[in-house]
Formats: sequence, structure tokens, C-alpha cells
Amino acid sequence: MTPSTDAGSLSLADGFEPRSSEDWQRLVATVLDKRRTDGGHTAPDDAEAALVTALDGGVETRGLYLRTDRVLGVPAAMPFTRGRALRDASVPWDVRQLHDDPDAARSRAAVLDDLEHGVTSVWVHVGEDGVAPADLAEVLADVRLDLAPVVVSSWSDPAGAARALLAAVGERPSVGGNLGLDPFAAALRTGTAPDLTDLAPLVRELASRPGWRAVTLDARVLHDAGATEVDALAAAVASGVALLRHLEAEGVAPVEAFGHVELRLPATADQFLTAATLRAVRRVWARVGEAMGVPEADRGLRTHAVTSLRMATRDDPFVNVLRSTLAVFGASMGGADAVTVLPHDTVSGLPERFSRRLARNTQVVLADEANIGRVADPGGGSWYLESLTDDVATAVWSRFQEVERAGGVPAAIDDGLFARWVEQARAEREPGVATRERPLTGVSTFPDATATALERRARAGLTLRDGALVPHRDAEPFEALRDRARTLDSPAVTLRALGSPRDSGARRLFAVNLLAAGGLTTTDDPAPVAVIASNRAGYAAHGAAAVAELRAAGASHVLVAGRAGELGDAAGAVDGELYDGMDVVAVLSDLLDRLGAPAQAGEAR
Repeated sequence: MTPSTDAGSLSLADGFEPRSSEDWQRLVATVLDKRRTDGGHTAPDDAEAALVTALDGGVETRGLYLRTDRVLGVPAAMPFTRGRALRDASVPWDVRQLHDDPDAARSRAAVLDDLEHGVTSVWVHVGEDGVAPADLAEVLADVRLDLAPVVVSSWSDPAGAARALLAAVGERPSVGGNLGLDPFAAALRTGTAPDLTDLAPLVRELASRPGWRAVTLDARVLHDAGATEVDALAAAVASGVALLRHLEAEGVAPVEAFGHVELRLPATADQFLTAATLRAVRRVWARVGEAMGVPEADRGLRTHAVTSLRMATRDDPFVNVLRSTLAVFGASMGGADAVTVLPHDTVSGLPERFSRRLARNTQVVLADEANIGRVADPGGGSWYLESLTDDVATAVWSRFQEVERAGGVPAAIDDGLFARWVEQARAEREPGVATRERPLTGVSTFPDATATALERRARAGLTLRDGALVPHRDAEPFEALRDRARTLDSPAVTLRALGSPRDSGARRLFAVNLLAAGGLTTTDDPAPVAVIASNRAGYAAHGAAAVAELRAAGASHVLVAGRAGELGDAAGAVDGELYDGMDVVAVLSDLLDRLGAPAQAGEAR
């Protein structure tokens, strides 16, 4: 009800007949029936089921959410779904930039440049694939530690990175930071055994340093390798529980150890799922704290959202800016305490000054100009977001219990449980990428076949052992195809459109985009591979002549672009069809074979 000017009230529903969910189902069925070609009718229940979308991790979204009675709660209180603390509208979240350039002078200048232009905390990756521990003091030399927190991470030498950070800080006044310890994540990333030797001593060393924490549970390891958000969060929560148990055995009480934990998790272009995962994992972690006897005021989980590496693309990299913008929006909506945007060129190598500027300004513009951080938990009370949060929390808790039944994280690592989660998730997701059911803008859909990869300085490598969880980006199969196409003198396919542009224009565009996903261009000139764009009528009238002409011109492989099976027996004269829903990666790989492009090592076939 909205107050009116005459002190009465205005009912926005006046004049509308009340509607039920059955009414809505019938309306949906009517729309779906318009697409049917068999003259049948869709049942109301089937109509609603048709709008269900399956997300990774066994989570689903529906087409309609109805009011449900629930206690929404408030930020800074159990179950902490709505936020760890009340949000400060003037500083909605910590803008944290990542630095991993091993050139200490470059990193030092980059850190200072970021802090002078909107970044509020510094994240330095240390080790073989980042800054050397001995160089960390130089990298942080210009940082006002009393103003900007510093966190470190390391896969190859976590304890060395932590001690290097403490040595660099020394006795200077500091607002705090995080030593970035997660022995289990480091073990999974490198294929080594978890080393918890230095955990308790370093936690005790921080007792006299207010604002400092020791542990960063890194859910990105599983997610970057291909696991679902649910799997990644469950593994991180299970790792946190295992570390708390270890610390308790070493004499550090859970109530003390609990405050040392921060969670680093991926933020994807699915902004609502990103928000739901942040809300859900705080709820799950608060439940862990409750079970361990941690006072309610101390159960709030600090979260650090990082734009997902898995969604980043090498080709057409500026689309990564759009993906990151959605991810930051979702992270803000979910109440992340800190956010990092990976630069749009991060896949190509070490980012440059412009790309770091664009990364930090993505956050600054959203916070200061779009004002998306001025409201705490803006999605709270949305029947959709609340239901999605419930589903994610339930799924995470179920996976967490699976780890516990396996004997905890150390036993799960030894048994290969997490590796099986990754394999299962990739097996379920990759077919959708290959068929473009999961489109990758600029890569598998609307690609620019003539675009070249950015040239950046390469990152240092990381020594890995058998069983290491290596990052795999969704775009990699298409990038491998485009690399093969670049080995050809003329990566072109003959394209013939039959009939008028009205009849074949859409199919011609479809074929051009599909071929460009593999780095292939189209030409009117003769080529070993040819594609005919036509509808059924056009092919029936001109198809045989077109095929004969293309064969005579030297095309040994002729395809027709249309709808699957549309041409029926008429397509018998050609070697195959191009249509929506096909395995594009396999088809393009076959075409590159026919054009003489050598297969790349490790290419998905």
C-alpha cells in the first residue's frame, strides 16, 4: 500500500482480478504452444517445468517464485546470511588489487599507482609464480601500512610468504592484513602433501598484532580447475574445519582461531548465483561456529570475492570487462568484504598499467557512481534470491558432510575425492560449452576471427606434481582451435547462400559465426571445405547444382547450414550439416584437419 496525498492509501492492485499460479501456468502453456508444430497442447505442470533452469552443483532456478513466510534476519547477526556486518555506505567494500609480477621494481610502482587511484588494500602473490619472498619488502616499501591492509598468497611457499610479510611490516604501525595460509589449497594446487607445521606458530605470532589474520581459505583452486561453486565452497568450508581442529590440538582455542579465517571465492558473470553463494557460505560458516561454541558476535565470515579466472577469455579480451562488471555487482549484492577484479588481459600474461587501471575503476565506478554498495543486502527478501540462497546452502552443507564422512580433508585429498568432483563437474559442463548451449561471447558466439591475441610478458611457471588441480578456462577448446587456424596460410571456407537474403541471410550469418569460433573465415573463392546456407525450399531448388559446382571447384567436403534434420533426404549429396546444438568443437576440429592445420598438444578433440 502506498500513502496518497489525501492521507488515505492507494492500492496498486485495484481493478485487477486476482490470479493464481494455475492461471500463470496456463498463460505459459499458451506461449509454449505457439512454438509447437505437432498441434498438441502443453499441460500446465509441464509448462512450469519447461522454465526450470539447471545450474551447476545440482541447483535449479524456476520461472516463478511465490511468497513464502520466512525470517529474513538482519546483517551482523545469526545466521549472517545478510552480511557479516552493517555496510559503511562511504566505503562499501575493500577494493583489493592483485600483484604477481616477479620484477620487484615494476610491482612496487604498480602497487603505489593502485593505492593512489582508488585501491584500498594490496594483495601480493608470492613464490615461484609471483614475487620472490626476498623481494616482498621492496614491493611494499611505499605502502602506508597504517592506511592500507596487505595480504599475501602463495602456492609454492605459503609459510615463506607469511614470514616475508611479517618481516616487511616489522614494527611499523599497521591496520592489519592476512598471511594467506591455506595448506590444503596449496597442496591441491601443486599436488604436494599438506604442510601444517607453521600454522599454529604463525597464529600465535599474530596475537600481539591487532587486525591481522593468518588463514585465507581459497575456494578458487577447485573452481578454477573446473568444479562447481557448490563443490568449491564445500571444500573450503571443510578445509576451514580441519584447520580449526588442528589449531585446537595445538592449543589454539576455536574462539580465537575462528577470527583468523577469511574466505576467498570466485565471482562469476551469473550475478545472482554469485550473490547467493556469498550469502549461503556465511550461513554455513556461522553454523560451523555455532557447533564449535564460538560466540554469535564472532561467527561472521570475512569474504574476499575474486572475478573468476575460469570465465576469462584470451580472445576478444575486452568482453572480460563486461563479465567482471557483472561479477562485481553480484559480489556487492552478496555482501563481499573485499573484491578483486582480475585485469581483462590476465589470460595473456602479466597485466599492464592500463588494464590494472580498468580493473580497479570497474569497482570504483560501480561503488562511487552507480552506488551499488550503499544498501546492505539489497536482494534480501527477494523470493528468488532467498530460495536460491537456501538451495546453495543446502547443497554446500551436503557436500561438506560428504567430506566429513570421507574422514575429513586430508583423507579426501589422499582418496582423490576433490579431483573426482572436478572431473564430474567438467564432464557435465563441457558439452554445453562445446555445443554453445553455454555461449562464450566473443569466443564461441559473435567471434572476430581476425582478432589477434594480446602480447604480454609471460608469468613464471609453477612446479606441479601428479594430481595437481590445474586451472582450466571454459574458452580453452575454442582458443586451441583458433591457434590451429593461425598455422594455415588461408584459413578460409567457401560459403554459398542459396535464394534471397530473406531466405538464407540468417543461416549465412549463423555459418559465418560458427566458423569464426574456430578461427575460420569465409570466402567466395574455391576452398577444400564449402558451406551452403539455405532453407529447405532453396536447397530443393538449387542444392544439387550448388553441390556439383562446389565439387567441381575443388571442395572435397561440403556442408549445409540449416536446422538439424530439416533437409532430410535432400541433404544426402553433402557431407554433413551445421545446426544449433551440435558439438561445434568437434566439427571445427574436423574442418581444420581437412584444411591441413596440425593438431595442438592437449587440444580437446
